[in-house]
Amino acid sequence: MNTFFHVTDIGDLQAALSEAQAVKSNRYGFQHLGKNKTLLMIFFNNSLRTRLSTQKAAMNLGMNVIVLDVNAGAWKLETERGVIMDGDKSEHLLEAIPVMGSYCDIIAVRSFAGLTDREYDYAETVVNQFVRYSGRPVVAMETATVHPLQAFADLITIHEHKRNPRPKVVLTWAPHCRALPQAVPNSFAQWMNAADVDLVITHPEGYELDPLFTGDAIVEYDQRKALEGADFVYAKNWSCPGVTRPEAYGQILSHDKSWTIDTEHMSWTNDGWFMHCLPVRRGLIVTDEVIESPHSLVIPEAANREISAQVVLKRVLESL
Repeated sequence: MNTFFHVTDIGDLQAALSEAQAVKSNRYGFQHLGKNKTLLMIFFNNSLRTRLSTQKAAMNLGMNVIVLDVNAGAWKLETERGVIMDGDKSEHLLEAIPVMGSYCDIIAVRSFAGLTDREYDYAETVVNQFVRYSGRPVVAMETATVHPLQAFADLITIHEHKRNPRPKVVLTWAPHCRALPQAVPNSFAQWMNAADVDLVITHPEGYELDPLFTGDAIVEYDQRKALEGADFVYAKNWSCPGVTRPEAYGQILSHDKSWTIDTEHMSWTNDGWFMHCLPVRRGLIVTDEVIESPHSLVIPEAANREISAQVVLKRVLESL
């Protein structure tokens, strides 16, 4: 595996889930793979779970780890071609990327969407330059459009807690005070479509995700109807994806707090589990009562980020 961006990169999901359980039961059993190998983790944006879990996963595999915060401790990087660099950006990605590649064996990159130019974001302009110019395998630690390490961890969590062979999983939009990217819901929808679950996506009109990720998932605009009988409720905010309203890409179209997941919402489910990728805005996405309830999976879900990252890095190392 030379790149990890989409569910298709992981191959057979049942095999990946079985491997995740094997890794979870023996986290240090594969250190021979990472001996004298270096992971370079590059962050264009802030991180907590992704930073800690990916670094821990690499250490479990016996790897050396270098962490670079592009906006704190490195030269500011220019990402556009054909510009006159007479501003505050001292180095271009086209020089920086091959230099980075010369210091490591695997590169992991985190770079968010700008939410102003849909074409630029959905072309994955920044991370694709790493794929093209680094000469190293590239792992997405969240990009402008996808967050596969999170979605893989979500799937592991659902697999561990499902009570029937094909659970109903609902991805529900929830309000937020800031415009957020679509990477998490995009990947969640993509991975759930590939898994053995019944996926329903619910959101106000105008928040339709790109069909590239939603596939044949059911879209239900009535949140209560969508949540009825749900085994898992995955709450997440995202800004307008610009599918049905291109002029509104990246904007907040609704602040409707009736979409906030509270105990009444969860009562419509099949004694369902609550999930969220974290960090979460309490009182906007979810109430205290729900996120602190015995049916909240946010902590086990976050813990599984270590496992998803380790499976991915293990497979990349095996392909070197």
